[in-house]
Amino acid sequence: QVHLVESGGGLVQPGGSLTLSCAASGNIFSLYAMGWYRQAPGKHRELVATITSPSSIKYADSVKGRFTISRDNATNTAYLQMNSLKPEDTAVYYCNLKLGSWPEIDNYWGQGTQVTASS
Repeated sequence: QVHLVESGGGLVQPGGSLTLSCAASGNIFSLYAMGWYRQAPGKHRELVATITSPSSIKYADSVKGRFTISRDNATNTAYLQMNSLKPEDTAVYYCNLKLGSWPEIDNYWGQGTQVTASS
């Protein structure tokens, strides 16, 4: 059993900052990747940022230079530092954990946390 607990979402003015965190617990083994996706109303879920073990990082073009993903391997916690937030960043943000070895990958999702950038 794997559990993901997210925190850190909220309402912020455009240009502001927020930090999301995602703590993974349970039967964590063969951690392949950990990252964040988001889904805005009426849109598909999209990748925001991910760290693929050991340390390969990928960002969506729309967040490059503004968002920073990091991971604490000792506690299996991922963070997403979001700066210069824009109204178009408004979405539910989901933590994603991938366990296993390619191509046998199991996906786990957090409950989602709302991020709203609005004046």
